[in-house]
Amino acid sequence: MAGTLTQEEEQATNRFLQEMNSWTTCHSVSPLSWDIAVKFLMARKFDVVRAIELFHSYRETRQREGIVRLNPLQEPLLSELLSGKFTVLSVRAPTGASIAIFTAKLHHPARRNSRQAQHTVLQALFYLLDRAVESVDTQRNGLVFVYDMGGSQYSNFELELSKKILSLLRGAFPARLKKVLIVSPPVWFRVPYSVISLLLKEKLRERVHMVSASELLEHLPPQCLPESLGGLLPWDPGSWNCLLLPGRAGKPDPLDELVLVLGGSLCGSVHRPGARGMTLAQLKEYVGRVGRRGIYEEYEEMRNKQPEGTFTVSLAPVNRDRNRYGDVLCLDQTRVKLKRLNWQERSDYINASFMDGYLQKNMYIGTQGPLEKTFSDFWQMIWEQNVLVIVMTTRVEEGGHRKCGQYWPLSSGSMSTYGAVTVTNKATENHQHYRKSTLELSTRQGKDKRLISHLQFLSWPDFGVPSSAAALINFRGAVKKEQQRLVQELGTQWRGPPEGPPFVVHCSAGIGRTGTFCTLDICLSQLDNVGTVNIQETVQRMRRQRAFSIQTPEQYYFCYTSVLEYSTS
Repeated sequence: MAGTLTQEEEQATNRFLQEMNSWTTCHSVSPLSWDIAVKFLMARKFDVVRAIELFHSYRETRQREGIVRLNPLQEPLLSELLSGKFTVLSVRAPTGASIAIFTAKLHHPARRNSRQAQHTVLQALFYLLDRAVESVDTQRNGLVFVYDMGGSQYSNFELELSKKILSLLRGAFPARLKKVLIVSPPVWFRVPYSVISLLLKEKLRERVHMVSASELLEHLPPQCLPESLGGLLPWDPGSWNCLLLPGRAGKPDPLDELVLVLGGSLCGSVHRPGARGMTLAQLKEYVGRVGRRGIYEEYEEMRNKQPEGTFTVSLAPVNRDRNRYGDVLCLDQTRVKLKRLNWQERSDYINASFMDGYLQKNMYIGTQGPLEKTFSDFWQMIWEQNVLVIVMTTRVEEGGHRKCGQYWPLSSGSMSTYGAVTVTNKATENHQHYRKSTLELSTRQGKDKRLISHLQFLSWPDFGVPSSAAALINFRGAVKKEQQRLVQELGTQWRGPPEGPPFVVHCSAGIGRTGTFCTLDICLSQLDNVGTVNIQETVQRMRRQRAFSIQTPEQYYFCYTSVLEYSTS
């Protein structure tokens, strides 16, 4: 395949493989092949950063939907493949693009368990598209997707399934999507066109066409269309799909190993009690035995390990000046992605990472102190992630150094607008060790409004760590209480985890005090729940999601002493 690439494309492929295989090496799994790299790069016109994003989106989708170790010769997948519900035609469009068709009227979710039916449809779709894009012609010339709704009833249409299919096409599959043709949509589908508008990126929505069967011939010639759509091609989906089935022995999917192994690593760091948890008595004995020096050595051993991920998006030229510190970057695998609000936006980047909490996925968003140029990005993230509580563990200035921008209106009654979000300070309360501000967020000229709480811890010294953990522990209690109160006020409007949406935690870089606060919250939650803690394991898991969390050995030792202090309070 190398001979089919230009010199620039070969260079991009080498860069992609260098980035990705430094990552796979960390997990002791097989490196990506040249052919797989080319497939993802062709789908993104050999833009290395976008191809890496696509790879992780593809991998995460397969993890989430459980699409691994597919055997197309076993039921129920075999029957699904031969049903003709989804098929890749044996001919191509005049441009060389492959043509894939989903026939809605053949989908009968009521005949069996709906969730299982969805799962099997997605398995078939993934399998056939994967086989189709093994072709270099398809990689080069892309894919035309025909969603045939002709003769279908509402019962054939599953909103959740359609969302998943469209989500897959919008950016979770290594194929260059040329057109989406929705044929003969019923009235009930055409009216809520917002379903498509919400799911597809603006640039992709331009490629979506709602057409009648006769209008379809304006996009594809009759010799490329089956008889069922007014074309000349005999309708023979079973034979077409059989061409994409393996021999009886089949062959393993080269990406299965990555999906299966990494599913329990970077994306699976929810903190749960483990066999190596220490009781308070064991923890006290351990700290007394190894002392401060032993805890410092434990930290240094952890710090010397390379992060288990890549930083490609953070290092992209378009994003570098959005990082407060050039050496504090976001892992590609866990970064928070902003929605692109218009097609001109070149980046969805913010220096922020999803971090799991005790028994809850994505409990926190760890982020840097916003820069003036990223204020609008920060408030966009707060709005999109439904954040209720912001935890700030630094002052704006400390020791004559700027630690964070003044990203919210400071005085009660003041108002500022950051991009599409207007923030009004409704009230400010000063407590002994922290300041609480009640902020009202509004968008669309005030049509949508929310109340959130901003809690700023003020008792962290300029250097080192607090001499006592009492103030920080009390602050943590105020944060938890505020989150609980705001979730209860939402009532039935909130349908996510009982603990609520993620709360944002930041300091200056978003790794030192941020990591310390989150470590304490996780460990104290586990201690209250089961009576054990494992601080080392907690920090190791955290660093897989927000690299370099816990910035100094003093902060790491402070976590140990804080847990012991909490137990005697």
